[in-house]
Amino acid sequence: MCLAIPARVIDLDISKGVAKVDFGEGVLREVDVSLVDVKVGEYVLIHAGYAIQTLSPEEAEETLRIWSEILQAEKELKQK
Repeated sequence: MCLAIPARVIDLDISKGVAKVDFGEGVLREVDVSLVDVKVGEYVLIHAGYAIQTLSPEEAEETLRIWSEILQAEKELKQK
């Protein structure tokens, strides 16, 4: 199964085709954004180090909410 995670663009270097993105909870990464047209503050879906799609804030927040629920459920299962 492939997984793409939403992240918010916090810095952008168009000349290099890279951006620094924030996955939340202090997780920052540099990713390739050459496949999308994106601006600082927008959300993108990241897969294998590449931004593959832009997202509306609502789509990103909903996906992050669901992802958080999954991680919390997994954590609770491990505690049992």
